[in-house]
Amino acid sequence: MTFGLQIDEVASRSVLDRAAEGGITFLDTADVYPLGGVVDLAGATEDILGRWLKGKRHQFVLATKCFGRTGPQAWDVGNSRRHILDAVDASLRRLGTDYIDLYQLHGDDPETPLDETLQALNELVQSGKVRYIGCSNFLAYRLARALGRSEALALARFDSVQPRYNLLFREFERELFPLCLEDGIGVIPYNPLAGGLLSGKHGRGQNPAAGTRFTIPNAGTMYQDRYWHDREFETVDAFRLIAKEIGLKPATLAVAWVMHNPAITSPIIGASRPDQLDDTLAAAEVKLEAGVLSQLDELTRDFRRGDAAR
Repeated sequence: MTFGLQIDEVASRSVLDRAAEGGITFLDTADVYPLGGVVDLAGATEDILGRWLKGKRHQFVLATKCFGRTGPQAWDVGNSRRHILDAVDASLRRLGTDYIDLYQLHGDDPETPLDETLQALNELVQSGKVRYIGCSNFLAYRLARALGRSEALALARFDSVQPRYNLLFREFERELFPLCLEDGIGVIPYNPLAGGLLSGKHGRGQNPAAGTRFTIPNAGTMYQDRYWHDREFETVDAFRLIAKEIGLKPATLAVAWVMHNPAITSPIIGASRPDQLDDTLAAAEVKLEAGVLSQLDELTRDFRRGDAAR
């Protein structure tokens, strides 16, 4: 989601090259990216990714999403049948492919009947444009209802969910993750580094650095609202000490912690420079001891509660 605004196409290709060298085979994007861009920029990230994939599409599992606004009309947003059918064709064209491995709803749409949405997605699976379907930013009860409607109507069901999840945001451990474990739903969380705060590169009492998630146009305020608070900085300070004690970079420990949860299939990592992938990719080789897990659980226990006081 950084491609096309935070970084240009040349830098984007270098990040993708480094990811491929590091063993990454799953690529996730969305039709509204780059993050922070205006509507006129929607699709630029898919364009960049599609050009890079030329000649090697079969080597990767490709995922994208629809839901966000991609045009000026009232129907250029949401999970209506019209928007889904329009959006998938546009994504296929930009990505330069005949099919999308995992097509996801980027958000829940209370304005559109769930049956209409699921029937449209089922048509995409039946047509071969899409192999599997998933959702992102769904509450547990909405995912459960979608699974029930798919079963009742004999439609393709969601095979994955993409929630926000990290040491500073653990609310989905309470209901969503148990549901996914019980029903065999893959969990591919985003924001494992809390927008970069868990990397330890941001200092308390300072203004957010230019060019980071916390200053990016149209999205920086959202990231600051999520994480730029004294309680989060105090937690990160303690977290960095734990990482230092066990000889891991903070980013490596943060991603390894996410991967340790049995509900997690794979965290989604991002980068604006190739070298940023070194610490996050290293998490795949880390096995955390029970004592460390206990320390981290105790440190961040309050973040399991949505009503935890700041």
